[in-house]
Amino acid sequence: MKDFIKSVSATIVGLLAFSVIVGVICLMSLVGMIASSQSTQRVADNSVLVIKLDGALQERAEDNLYATLSGTSTKGLQETLEAITKAKNSDEVKGIYLEAGSYGADMAQMQELRDALADFKTAKKWIVAYGEEYSLGAYYVASVADKIYLNPQGTISWQGMGGQMMFVKDALAKIGVKMVPFKCGKYKSATEMFTEDKMSEPSREQTERYLGGWWQTVCQAVSKSRAINADSLQAYADRVISLEDPKNFIRYKMVDGLLYNDQVKNVVRSRLKLEKTDEVPQVSVADMINAPAEKKGDEIAVYYAWGDIVQERPSQDAFSNSHLIVGREMCADLADLADDDNVKAVVIRINSGGGSAYASEQIWHQIEALRTKKPVVISMGGAAASGGYYISAAADYIVAEPTTITGSIGIFGLTLDQSQLLTEKLGLRYDEVKTNRNATMGGMMKPMTAEQMALMQASVNRGYKLFKSRVARGRRMNMQQVEERAQGHVFLGSDALKLRLVDELGGLDKAVAKAAKLAKLDVYHTLPYPAPADMMTQLLNFNNNKGTALDEQLRLTLGTFYEPIRMLRTVQSLDPMQARCPFIITNF
Repeated sequence: MKDFIKSVSATIVGLLAFSVIVGVICLMSLVGMIASSQSTQRVADNSVLVIKLDGALQERAEDNLYATLSGTSTKGLQETLEAITKAKNSDEVKGIYLEAGSYGADMAQMQELRDALADFKTAKKWIVAYGEEYSLGAYYVASVADKIYLNPQGTISWQGMGGQMMFVKDALAKIGVKMVPFKCGKYKSATEMFTEDKMSEPSREQTERYLGGWWQTVCQAVSKSRAINADSLQAYADRVISLEDPKNFIRYKMVDGLLYNDQVKNVVRSRLKLEKTDEVPQVSVADMINAPAEKKGDEIAVYYAWGDIVQERPSQDAFSNSHLIVGREMCADLADLADDDNVKAVVIRINSGGGSAYASEQIWHQIEALRTKKPVVISMGGAAASGGYYISAAADYIVAEPTTITGSIGIFGLTLDQSQLLTEKLGLRYDEVKTNRNATMGGMMKPMTAEQMALMQASVNRGYKLFKSRVARGRRMNMQQVEERAQGHVFLGSDALKLRLVDELGGLDKAVAKAAKLAKLDVYHTLPYPAPADMMTQLLNFNNNKGTALDEQLRLTLGTFYEPIRMLRTVQSLDPMQARCPFIITNF
């Protein structure tokens, strides 16, 4: 019997050891396959670069291990722009094929992408676009193409721009919950969804301004590229031509033909001078990125910072998986760049509507320290507002797209009052013991007193004054000049230039060129930061790499309910003071 037990035990141990060894081998093989797929490769002659205008566009691709295995890799603006530039300078790439769909990107990202495509055409190369459906954003980008084709049963979304804001005050009141705001600035409207039942006039005013500015940008670009009268484009939007017969899009000059997917391939073949039976040599954005390229001259670091601003990375849950600017991590990264003698200048690419005022101040301080050692230039993406502008103000120079959302110089606090829910709705009772009259301030069982609310407002006022002083110092203004541009007012980049809140209009390329000029560099190359985690680190943190895909699924499922639910879910963990933009529209 003892021999039998020993034999069985030995077998079990052997099987376990075998499983572990096989698992390690499989993981190593998997890492090898992924690494080999990302290795440098040459681009075939007579190739076409394929760019998909579909899905969510991030500032940088989040191609972690989980995303690679699950097929949920995100598209990155950085990689797409780099691929277009490489394709422009490549003798092997003859043109670009744009495959349109439902595109999720902010206006400034799309403008920068469209400008890069227009620059590609200056090399006497062609662009062809095709889609079974075009979202407004996808069509705006695709309108730069030499030829635009649509599926015979497809459509183009063309009905103007608009958005709806949800107000949850009355819904919360039904369950005995209310949000108590503390804010500075009549335009600081981030709290309105919890405290009002409609938009305030200042909020409506600034929203109409930037929506109108975006729509004007789209119409002007399409009018110029497609030779369509701007008044006609307005009339098409009013009529919602998206619902008309697709044949009308040819008559309106919005497309050049109606083709099925297999038919448009022959259009590309003819551009490449291929026979109808020949395969079209295709190259993806990833292929183009991995094509060999020599890095010349000195290094300019391009640091990507996008998402909500927080001081510490929160614990993982369904509503904390969006990309974040983590103050503690960014400060450490910028300190490393300051000490890196190989880095001659730093460009910080910001796309953020803000967040924690405390974290914004820490990052501001670190950028101030960085610029004592080397030039720092800000490149604003879709938004660099509130906390996003706070950290931008420390730089030597600021570049924004005309359609960037910026400004929103202001602070607010938001507290959750659940006392009615707990005491009246649920019938809970409480008693308290305290050494000082405000010792239980912040407790769940009773609302704040007038004194406590005054103390909170005074704290927010101090934060607002500090924010304005940072802007005054960085932008070389006095406090009165800053106040005239503050009050939480949101501006388009084109308006911010006139107000001296930014220095120049343009994309990342202009920011890099300015950084090179400030650092007195004639020959230079860029490297993106922070560097992605190596494969082994990703394997060890596999469970923590699932956030982006989950968050995108929640956004799609909840739609307009996502933001208020996320805010309610996280409001108690937010820093007391927030430098946050009211809302940012990202899908067109």
